[in-house]
Amino acid sequence: MRAPDPKKPFDLEQLAQYALIYGRPGLENTWQGIAVDFAYRMHWRTLFGFALCRALCANSAGKTTLVRRFALVMARPGLYREAVAAYAAANPTCPFVAQYGADIEIRQVHVPDDQVRNFSNNDVICILIHNCIPPDWVDHAYTYGVVYLEQQFHQPTMSLDIFRDVDDKRLQRLSVYGPPPAIPHWDGWREISEEDRYRLLFKRADKVAAQIDTEGVGLYYYIGMDPNVGPLWKRTPAHGTMPVVGSAINVALTDSIMVDATAAEGPSTPPKTESALQPPAINIVQPEAATTTAAGRSQVTTGTG
Repeated sequence: MRAPDPKKPFDLEQLAQYALIYGRPGLENTWQGIAVDFAYRMHWRTLFGFALCRALCANSAGKTTLVRRFALVMARPGLYREAVAAYAAANPTCPFVAQYGADIEIRQVHVPDDQVRNFSNNDVICILIHNCIPPDWVDHAYTYGVVYLEQQFHQPTMSLDIFRDVDDKRLQRLSVYGPPPAIPHWDGWREISEEDRYRLLFKRADKVAAQIDTEGVGLYYYIGMDPNVGPLWKRTPAHGTMPVVGSAINVALTDSIMVDATAAEGPSTPPKTESALQPPAINIVQPEAATTTAAGRSQVTTGTG
């Protein structure tokens, strides 16, 4: 099966198909932050958050660390909205205007590998504001941030101090703002298809894929369980301390790329049911080589370069 097209990171259907086979919990390369239940359904909000974080981070050895920072910002309700309001107040002649419409422009972040550990929450917020990412997109990605936290507490690979601090602040913000709202068109669980079932059966017969980490099974959600929790169900007492790192960092942004975001405003929202149509794809291409054609309810943008 083909891997997701890097020029179309918001093709959530293709992302879900690939993650189900190669990135679901229990496999060696578990994709962090994506909620999967015991029926192998994936939550659209977590797929969207995963795609958004990846789209904003350029490929590098430290990309996983950068994505983690984005996820932890998205886990805190109202944080980005507060930052946008503060920016607007400090820059009255250059107000923040969220990108909507058929195309949006994204400049990906790149940090030298030896400085990636210094990448901070403030850097994340600056990147989001610089790219004029809509606050409702970050609200929608909240579920991804919560699931990312859950997974860290279940199978910690580093000190839990940072995650415990983020979760404490998440709970405080929940009491003030409540759960961030979803974009209805991209909400709910994705039902697996017959094609997905055949792929799962095939991969189970594969000796390599059969080497599943039994601890990872604990990351699956029970059917009907809401991943938008209050207190985390996997949280354990923190142990150890995070190493102290310096503050020097050189953050660079790549050349801009264009995103076909025709459906980003969500003017047409299908009924919020388990069988709702899959969310429309958002495709990223190089602007100088982009052509746009109609395809159903949304547009498909392809590059010639």
